[in-house]
Amino acid sequence: MELAAQELRDLIRTTLDYLDVHSDAAENLLLSRAAQAAKHSPSQAHGLFAIDAATHRLVWDKYLAFKPDLASRIRGLASQHAFLSDPHLELSINLRYATAIAWAIHLAFPEVREQAQTA
Repeated sequence: MELAAQELRDLIRTTLDYLDVHSDAAENLLLSRAAQAAKHSPSQAHGLFAIDAATHRLVWDKYLAFKPDLASRIRGLASQHAFLSDPHLELSINLRYATAIAWAIHLAFPEVREQAQTA
């Protein structure tokens, strides 16, 4: 599936609004991440932001587990049954969930932010 630039911006904006964290800087950061992922997507990465399963698990286990309000809002974006059977698939088929996880990764792992800014 291909998204037009404005559709992607709208998707990111509505997701950040839902998480109560919208800013132009956050929106631009995620647009940049999506563009980077489109160019340099590892083969085992999932979805719009090319998030691998290990990072997906790590953000839940090491960050969102200690941020229950944010975790609850993000989990609310996931499919009820599909998430339980294959949570990584959500990163490919659920763009709002993938956007929220990409934002959580940005918050959780400052070293990833540093690498992205120097790339």
